[in-house]
Amino acid sequence: MELANRVKTLTPSSTLAISAKAKELKQQGYDVIGLGVGEPDFNTPDYVIRAAEKAMKDGMTKYTPSGGINELKQAIIHKFKDENELSYSADEIVVTTGAKHALYTLFQVILNNDDEVIIPAPYWVSYPEQVKLAGGKPVIVDASEDNEFKITPSQLEQAITEKTKAIVINSPSNPTGMMYNRDELAKIGEICAKHNIVIVSDEIYEKLIYTEDKHVSIASLSDKLKQQTIVINGVSKSHAMTGWRIGYAAGDAKIIKAMTSLASQSTSNPTSIAQYAALAAYEETDTETLSNMKKVFSERLEILYELLVEIPGIKCVKPKGAFYLFPNVKEAALINGYNNVDEWVTALLEEENVALVPGSGFGSPDNVRLSYAAATDLLKEAAKRIKRFVENHRG
Repeated sequence: MELANRVKTLTPSSTLAISAKAKELKQQGYDVIGLGVGEPDFNTPDYVIRAAEKAMKDGMTKYTPSGGINELKQAIIHKFKDENELSYSADEIVVTTGAKHALYTLFQVILNNDDEVIIPAPYWVSYPEQVKLAGGKPVIVDASEDNEFKITPSQLEQAITEKTKAIVINSPSNPTGMMYNRDELAKIGEICAKHNIVIVSDEIYEKLIYTEDKHVSIASLSDKLKQQTIVINGVSKSHAMTGWRIGYAAGDAKIIKAMTSLASQSTSNPTSIAQYAALAAYEETDTETLSNMKKVFSERLEILYELLVEIPGIKCVKPKGAFYLFPNVKEAALINGYNNVDEWVTALLEEENVALVPGSGFGSPDNVRLSYAAATDLLKEAAKRIKRFVENHRG
């Protein structure tokens, strides 16, 4: 049976693929350290779990409005006002089955065939694929390591054509952990406003920042930019709720209405119980859980970063947020006699049982992504194995 053309060029998620390979080797008895997964290794807070239990016992197990329950929308509205200096109404919010679904649905409702979407590289693996699935064309703009993996205004200007519909900004970034500051966002926003470009602002890692830098939503910089921006967020990273699958989008009511209509014909609604769990996540004044998670991640970042940059042939821009390191290992791969980083990553997994995600999936083939959402002793052991691998294969 013939497949649809839209999926024939679809590239499977490299992060899920490496995680599946690591799991397979573990099941075969190998001592694999998997640093590919993109989720906190903390359990969901107890008060969130209790809220889900209560929702089930109270009979909140039925269909909900396609765009999410009003109580959760109101909690999201309060969150934006209190934390991001943004004011939205309920018709400007849609709750989705994870932030990934919010992005997918957004591209489906704003893109026509051959519309172009500017995506800075390195990028999260799903951005280009979702754009292609919506009939659009990803326009990849390479961000330099020397500029902390951030594109410049001049690069943005050069990438814009008459077909440009949108740009994706992910700050803090997956996979690099880097952030755009207020001035950088203002300059990007000025160009987008001039050319009437939709700004897709993925802010899912906004809570996980380990420096004095402050997260700034580009939508908060002016009324004009707010009108042109769709903010994507969710509770997956901030509250260790990846499996609950609750995300949301905020922006122009016309776009949000279209996203809601599409959801009504695809998912019906986000899981009812998970919505009440997310409601508790936002209503509970719990700062201890997030503070503890940030403290642990910050400590792990310092440890793993220092261990990695000591390894010959590996250099790394120190991230400011998220929970990833994105080192350049091209020199190490060449020293070890491999043609490219993908081959080096495969050999590392086979010989030292350390699973990393090759940067080729993120549009940066000289790099690898390591998640430090793992126990500190595992991170130290992984660094030890990587160092041993590099040194044993030196010509």
